[in-house]
Amino acid sequence: MPGGPLRGEIRVPGDKSISHRSIMLGALAVGETKVTGLLEGEDVLATAAAMRAMGAQVERIGAGAWSVHGVGVGALLQPAMPLDMGNSGTSTRLLMGLVSTHAIETRFFGDASLSGRPMGRVIDPLSQMGAAFEASEGGRLPLTVRGANPAVPIEYRLPVASAQVKSAVLLAGLNTPGITTVIEPAPTRDHSERMLRGFGAELTVEELNGERVIRVRGEAELQPQVIEVPGDPSSAAFFMVAALIVPGSELLIRNVGLNPTRAGLVHVLRQMGGSIEELNAREVGGEPVADLLVKHSALQGIDVDPAVAPSMIDEFPVLFVAAALAQGTTRTSGLDELRVKESDRLSAMAAALTTAGARVQEVEDGLIIEGSGGEPLRGSANARVKTHLDHRIAMAMAVAGLASRDGIEVDDTRPIATSFPVFEALLDGATA
Repeated sequence: MPGGPLRGEIRVPGDKSISHRSIMLGALAVGETKVTGLLEGEDVLATAAAMRAMGAQVERIGAGAWSVHGVGVGALLQPAMPLDMGNSGTSTRLLMGLVSTHAIETRFFGDASLSGRPMGRVIDPLSQMGAAFEASEGGRLPLTVRGANPAVPIEYRLPVASAQVKSAVLLAGLNTPGITTVIEPAPTRDHSERMLRGFGAELTVEELNGERVIRVRGEAELQPQVIEVPGDPSSAAFFMVAALIVPGSELLIRNVGLNPTRAGLVHVLRQMGGSIEELNAREVGGEPVADLLVKHSALQGIDVDPAVAPSMIDEFPVLFVAAALAQGTTRTSGLDELRVKESDRLSAMAAALTTAGARVQEVEDGLIIEGSGGEPLRGSANARVKTHLDHRIAMAMAVAGLASRDGIEVDDTRPIATSFPVFEALLDGATA
């Protein structure tokens, strides 16, 4: 059922991309790196276990609090057993880069889903640096990497924009004499560059002819850090929209990562008239972070610039909810990628919001939404909203339910637990 206003303050779980990298780079620094706010999901724990198997001391000392005693760049040990990557593509691709320039042999395996994903995009550049690979058919796991030492620095232009391939090459460059260069045709998430710099690597980024040219100097000596992992902006998004659309709300969301490659939603909600104030803005581990004070606001419909889509691609389901309660029309376009996410998020959100009483028109590459002018949605008393097992649709419609007369019932909330297990408890706590 609809809840009351959202008050008080909350913290959302830590950012997954930054959690992985803080453990990896901590294991390559000499001395103790302390990490708080780590996202303790299975993927990040697979990274921790792998670094432990290669000689780093990686220990959990409290909830989200970890201590990493690193061995230094170039000093990773050969693991005694194959490394189990579970379902984590990020761990696998980044660690393949890391071990490919150490004089060790490493075998990777994973679950059935991970074993179906091709690793060729990473194998190609790392082979050019001198590493040797024995992969299963189609460049898949299980896979063995024989590291090159000394490795050869390369200049590599990414054939497709991929933060994981870029990161793998940069991590390989840490233990390669000379300068390793990656040329990026379109910008991708830059967490690796920021954190490498934070740990003291010599890394430069320049724009040349509309491309990003990233250079890292090898044989790096990384310095241990104290890292507070920022809250995941994709998780904060649901609470931002909830506080904007539920009358009487004033919610402080602490420690939210505002990396510009990730924070497009904040910009769009402000364009709609949303009151989102940044308090205590700071930089942590090279990442911009702030506490966000969000107050109920009368939102206006806008035409969303398709150029912001890459920096908020996962946040559109909940933006559609904000649009459904705004004054006037919101138009979105350039969102073809949403049709190939965990579900077809355009048609799934159009159907879900229509079931709840919103006025939505689906077009080929976006949605056109006629807002209610702040009036609560009807809700879905007689019909369950179909989530298509997509966690973001389930959470977006839970937020819509707070601003509805009859509440909104979704067909399955279980997918929420895989990505954001504390979502429902945080929402209940904020509306109590």
